Amino acid sequence: MHGRGTAMNPDNRFREIAYRPDPEAFDPDDPPPPTRVYRDASATIVAKNDSPDVPFDVSVNPYRGCEHGCVYCYARPYHEYLGFSLGLDFETKILVKEDAPELLRAELAHPRWTPQLVAFSGVTDCYQPLERTFRLTRRCLEVMAEFRNPVGVITKNALVARDADVLAELARLRAAIVSVTVTTLDVALSSKLEPRASRPQARLDAIAKLSAAGIPVNVMVAPIVPGLTEHEIPRILKAAKDAGARSAGYVVLRLPHQLKDLFAQWLVDHAPNARDKVLHRIESIRGGALNDPRFGVRMRGEGIFADEIEQLFRIGCAKAGLVRERIQLETKHFRVPGPRQASLF
Repeated sequence: MHGRGTAMNPDNRFREIAYRPDPEAFDPDDPPPPTRVYRDASATIVAKNDSPDVPFDVSVNPYRGCEHGCVYCYARPYHEYLGFSLGLDFETKILVKEDAPELLRAELAHPRWTPQLVAFSGVTDCYQPLERTFRLTRRCLEVMAEFRNPVGVITKNALVARDADVLAELARLRAAIVSVTVTTLDVALSSKLEPRASRPQARLDAIAKLSAAGIPVNVMVAPIVPGLTEHEIPRILKAAKDAGARSAGYVVLRLPHQLKDLFAQWLVDHAPNARDKVLHRIESIRGGALNDPRFGVRMRGEGIFADEIEQLFRIGCAKAGLVRERIQLETKHFRVPGPRQASLF
């Protein structure tokens, strides 16, 4: 399906009743399903995280679902909690938290708030295409700048460079870092893996713009698809360093729940010659399965191939001149603005 990561819509694992389209009613000339936007009336915006595998305890997600359509996205199963499918529904039915900036301001102003790193986003991409219209991430970042609370952004959309002014204001206080995800430098592969995300060169250009504005940039080589993209690790690291990135990290592909079926079908459709190699390589680092949810190993895997990926990344960072340690942000500049103080922006 052109412009979508998958045409599949597997049954929701929480529902007893499943929808079955009539195959005789299928018309290949019908237009693909449009993106539908729903209002999310959540009463809170700050989500807490207790996973030891991620470097933050709280995050802000202005959107649920993601129009980028990355077929490998670990966030897809979260859409099932909303009654949708993790397949095509995930990229065509997007929930928008229109009150996100106001909810965030109330959270930061509350006496119980402890200044700390807030991640944008922990689940779906905060700079997905709808952000151009709703500007929720922009407005939330303005709130963060108003309170001078540290923020870490992770995205694969070059739109993040639009907000370099707000992020630079925080970066001058050592309170901002941006992680730009680069999965592959192969444009053709990128267009199939992540159809509505920014192309690789656009992401590198965003790194350059953010770096020029004084914002520390981390490149995330993620997810590394064993048997398909790990050979690109050194090239990605060098290209990111040349663009201005300071540090780097990586995550190996993980396929929770029915995501493994989506990805297996994607391989059949787009990389049939590599299918067996990729699946066997994933199984080799996941204890014989396509997913291993255990904390401590789910992001990297185990075994000889996982060790080879780690070594390739380590050597690539050393050659490119990228640090692998997390850049530490500061909370000492945090403040609660007075009721009459205008926003900096």
